[in-house]
Amino acid sequence: MSNPRAGKVAERIQQIIARRLEKGLRDPRLGFVTITDVRVTGDLQHASVFYTVYGDEQEQTDTAAALKAATGMLRSEVGKQLGTRLTPTLEFIHDELPESAQHMNDLLAEARRRDEESAALAAGAKFAGEADPYVKPREDEEA
Repeated sequence: MSNPRAGKVAERIQQIIARRLEKGLRDPRLGFVTITDVRVTGDLQHASVFYTVYGDEQEQTDTAAALKAATGMLRSEVGKQLGTRLTPTLEFIHDELPESAQHMNDLLAEARRRDEESAALAAGAKFAGEADPYVKPREDEEA
């Protein structure tokens, strides 16, 4: 977001939606939701709301359906509190960042484990050839 106004509007939308979800919706499908980011287009017409859900796959799909059903109500709430001429449309997108961060942590742990194995093997290793493999000049024998 190079537009500073879009950044401020996105931050405000994130606060409004998070506060409204904290109060709760009447939808029992809604799980424990965290609004992670909001991105607004430069013309302030569309807002992409990124969220994460604590729980299993079923809770994530139920929460996605609950947010889709509540989009109109949340948009009217944003319109009332935002104070702009036009209220942006809201699109809820499940944020894959926590899952990819966990995958990255798993990969780093695997790399750390392999480094430790390699260091353990290298600790008792010896060179394959002579101790000093460099060719030295011949010393002339004195007669």
